[in-house]
Amino acid sequence: MAKDYYETLGVEKGSTKEQIKKAYKKLAMKYHPDRAAEEKKKEYEEKFKEINEAASVLGNEEKRTNYDRFGSTGNYQSGFNSSNFGGGNFDFEDIFSNIFGGGSFNSRRRQPRRGSDLYVEIKISLENAAQGLKRDIRIGKLDTCGKCDGSGANSKEDIKTCDVCHGSGITTQTQRTPFGIFSTRTRCRRCGGTGKIITKKCSKCNGTGRVKVEKTIEVKIPAGIDNGFKLRLSGEGEAGESGLKGDLYIHVIVDEHEVFQRKGDDLYVEVPLSFSEATLGTHIEVKTIDGKAKLKIPEGTQTHTLFKMKNKGIKHINRHGQGDQYVRVVVKTPEKISKKEKELLKDLEKESKKKNFFEKVRGRLFN
Repeated sequence: MAKDYYETLGVEKGSTKEQIKKAYKKLAMKYHPDRAAEEKKKEYEEKFKEINEAASVLGNEEKRTNYDRFGSTGNYQSGFNSSNFGGGNFDFEDIFSNIFGGGSFNSRRRQPRRGSDLYVEIKISLENAAQGLKRDIRIGKLDTCGKCDGSGANSKEDIKTCDVCHGSGITTQTQRTPFGIFSTRTRCRRCGGTGKIITKKCSKCNGTGRVKVEKTIEVKIPAGIDNGFKLRLSGEGEAGESGLKGDLYIHVIVDEHEVFQRKGDDLYVEVPLSFSEATLGTHIEVKTIDGKAKLKIPEGTQTHTLFKMKNKGIKHINRHGQGDQYVRVVVKTPEKISKKEKELLKDLEKESKKKNFFEKVRGRLFN
């Protein structure tokens, strides 16, 4: 057997037609000449021929039977063009349609390429994140040439139909092999698959259709945005071929706050209390993200008690309402006190001990 077609496609001898088709699709996708770098064109063309040759035999029931029995395809090898591979046995056009989304890969004109996406980082304060803001940013990027409107030509008259492919963007190459005539359709090298030739390039962009520009863009940052969010500005990226533009992504960094700690849309703040305030109760003024608010401290409040101030947090970005603010009070022990304060505290301590004595006696009597 001169060639092992099963080995070429990487399948077992007893493989089904569907398995052979699947193997062919995978290899055709990998080794199609249009996918190869210029220095590997020849290698890919040879490999692609081998793959097609193997598939044309194993995909045809009569050829495959003859090949399995005698190691050759007998008199069934009439030509080597993918248009001859159907016949209810192996639909190559259907394979290419499935791989490349309609029409074989090598018979399609080059599609315009979309421009690159751009990424910018913006740092904002927690107050800005809570309230939202507008900010201008300046970026450098490739944009559509204003002189030629992206065509790359000096004028409309300087755009001509390609004389090699006659505007189709496709050329056909025919090669004679021991198994017949092998034809491939590839993108035209003269026009690059566009079907057009520019006879005189635009003087501003030198035929590229794009120029480097500095542009100021207004960015609207919504209220409630959190650290790490990305905003997408459609079409504000770089221009690609034929004016197709990428997007601009804004990565938002929210700086840490000296007072507040953010958890989701809730805010946490720590507030000091004096011993007397915690003992007797009071009303204190608490800083909020958009101003100040009053908070009632009840008698006998213990240190690290957490109070909730409803709707004093960050606005929800995707729905109505906002988070809450939590206030943790910390009772501070004075480091230095006056002689009179010491005496008062001693009197308080005596009263506390008396109270504890009577509570203990009461507990023994009634418990």
